Amino acid sequence: MSGTLYGLGIGPGDPELITLKALRLLQAADVVAYPAPEQGDSLARRIVAPHLSGGQAELAIRMPLSVARFPAQAVYEQAAGDLAAHLKAGRNVAVLCEGDPFLYGSFMYLFGRLSEDFPVEIVPGVSSLTACAAALQYPLVSRNDVLTVIPAPLDDETIAHKLLHTDAAAILKLGRHGPRVIELLNRLHLADRARYIERATMAEQRILPLSEVDPTAIPYFAMIVVHRKGRQHFMEFGA
Repeated sequence: MSGTLYGLGIGPGDPELITLKALRLLQAADVVAYPAPEQGDSLARRIVAPHLSGGQAELAIRMPLSVARFPAQAVYEQAAGDLAAHLKAGRNVAVLCEGDPFLYGSFMYLFGRLSEDFPVEIVPGVSSLTACAAALQYPLVSRNDVLTVIPAPLDDETIAHKLLHTDAAAILKLGRHGPRVIELLNRLHLADRARYIERATMAEQRILPLSEVDPTAIPYFAMIVVHRKGRQHFMEFGA
């Protein structure tokens, strides 16, 4: 019998935000695989490092992180082949995914290549959306509000349209697009309804007013949460 492929959502960064199920499967796996940059350490592995049982085989899936080259098809083809070899040998493989595997998660590219040939189990994780809202102490939505998730690499016109046709929005993947997005929020008169956070739940977490964000130092793991009705909206219903 072949091994099982586990896609484990390991949360946004705090090692304590991994679920009990993901922890159990992680520690029982024969092989632990995780995304990593072409050079340097893996954030996903760093998150679970306190939980690793030791003695497991590890596979770093090294990939380019530049927008122009991601997702890199050749990288995923190679990784799928490496994982398939372990699975065919009867080894269970846990693939780590920051946040949730099916919310912009890299695991989905491996899932698409392996799920027809091997048993797969996916364990959802605490997503960046809920982690950022909790850290900001700023609710995402209530009652019949509509939430829109907006990737920052979209063009200004598309982002503006989505912001103006929703109740609340989470703008993620900021990085080098952050200054442009902040400028757009100012033009749309939504800056006072926006909250900025970077590296939520990690030791390096920072929460800043938009006016104090350094446009030259916005990381990829940053998010802006916007609610067009503002905080007062969440107080009125319970009054």
